[in-house]
Amino acid sequence: MLNRMRVLLIDDDVRLYELLRTFLEQHDFSVTCVGDGTQGLGALSGGSFDAVLLDVMMPGMDGLEVLKRIRAKYKIPVIMLTARGDETDRVVGLEVGADDYVPKPFSPRELLARLRAVLRRASPQMTEERIVIGEISLDVPSRLASLDGKDVDLTGVEFDILVALARRAGRVVPRDALLSEAGRGDVTVSDRTVDVHISHLRQKLGDDPRQPRRIKTVRGVGYVLAKEAT
Repeated sequence: MLNRMRVLLIDDDVRLYELLRTFLEQHDFSVTCVGDGTQGLGALSGGSFDAVLLDVMMPGMDGLEVLKRIRAKYKIPVIMLTARGDETDRVVGLEVGADDYVPKPFSPRELLARLRAVLRRASPQMTEERIVIGEISLDVPSRLASLDGKDVDLTGVEFDILVALARRAGRVVPRDALLSEAGRGDVTVSDRTVDVHISHLRQKLGDDPRQPRRIKTVRGVGYVLAKEAT
């Protein structure tokens, strides 16, 4: 089981950070929210974080100044969030050391995808990830799946969904969040889309569709990958 990645969100928009905290925590992140740059720098000095989401437009110390101070002391991925649409602001942020720049308004799924991307680039251990759940083995960077030592031919989306389930083995992943969990914000999500991919996965993993042992349905909620096939 992977540990939750810790994210520090520095933004004075209470409604936004409550929304993002709820969304990201549903996707296995631990989120700490603070309302200004001074509090953000204090949180960084007193805690351990894997990434920072940083608003540009804040009272007092603005986000670009906070970013400069972060870069002077820490090697940590920083994604800038801003309502500004001026290209100059984006360029300055990137030149100061931002890893990515997301203009508001944005989709939480887009932010999630960008956050995962900067974490992959910043964390070599994530690129070496290998997950073993019972007879299922997943080599994430090589995108190879095997069952009982035999290769299983999965499509890209099927592999991503299986990884998302495996990372939370034994816990239910809601149907309407599963493709987002898999980092596939490019795929149109519907109940039918998810159900079809799950059906194909069950076939390829030798699961009885009438009584699946590996990928189980939690009616009205979503799916769970059993830690041990029963």
